[in-house]
Amino acid sequence: MFTTSLEEEGVSMVSIRTFDLNLLLALKALVEEKSVSRAADKLCLSQPAMSHVLRRLRSQLDDPILVKTSSGMVPTERALALLDPTVTVLREIERIVEPPPRFDPATTRRRFVISTSDYVMFTLLPTLVGMMARLAPNIELHVRQPITGPPHVALEEENIDLAIGFDAIFGNAPHIRSDTLMRENLVCLTRRCNTGVPGDHVSLEQFLECKHILITWREGGTGLIDDCLAKLGMHRDISIVLPHFMTAPWILEKTDLLLCLPQRMAERFVQLAPLKILPIPIELPRYELIMLWPPRQEKDQAHKWLRDLVLKACVANG
Repeated sequence: MFTTSLEEEGVSMVSIRTFDLNLLLALKALVEEKSVSRAADKLCLSQPAMSHVLRRLRSQLDDPILVKTSSGMVPTERALALLDPTVTVLREIERIVEPPPRFDPATTRRRFVISTSDYVMFTLLPTLVGMMARLAPNIELHVRQPITGPPHVALEEENIDLAIGFDAIFGNAPHIRSDTLMRENLVCLTRRCNTGVPGDHVSLEQFLECKHILITWREGGTGLIDDCLAKLGMHRDISIVLPHFMTAPWILEKTDLLLCLPQRMAERFVQLAPLKILPIPIELPRYELIMLWPPRQEKDQAHKWLRDLVLKACVANG
């Protein structure tokens, strides 16, 4: 359809495909300067090189472009007719290829979408939003629940700018960009008066004898602890599965259940209820908070600003 419409307007697709658009710069210089040598100087070319360009123009346009007269070289009628359209095209090309306007967080009204868990909402989001309020007061931030399914699919299909979560949950995510935000330690949390774990440490035997809370938003999901126990030929007794952490402190306060969770969150929870933090009695792999984003956002100035701000918020949180 596109080819047909152009042909109806008298445009030859063959000539468009074969014409070297760089020749437009030479055409403009030659018509304006009315001299091969001056046009060569203007384009920083040697005179032989400019003469070669003129021969190519003549061949491509089937027109002499410049002709000799008693008063010197003058443009042909066709060359003069092409000057204004050529200038317009060159200006448009310059507009297309010029760098985008510099991103200004103080004035932008950009909308960002972040997908993350209540762990990040609880520990990192207040610091991040505080920074945004000071630096970019007109930004609109939307925070969504954690993505489900392959991250690279969700990021593109759901128009998510950043997904923040633990690497153990995301797994190997192909075709996306990522950066590590901070290292976390998993610890165990229970009420101070738990008779099954009376001290400040929990043995592996006690750990397996106690009932546990599991936090997961994935149907039928297990956690990093369960995967590590399975490799040892063991399993723990899951009593309650919750989609988020927020109600956990008050459930722990009223039961002898154990909850394994990131240390930063555990340290906040012991300020809310009479709970104690215990080391987990098995060796665990690294547990890092990371952010993921689509490759198409890699060079976007506003998106880079957002990623840098998230990193600064993590540093500020310690």
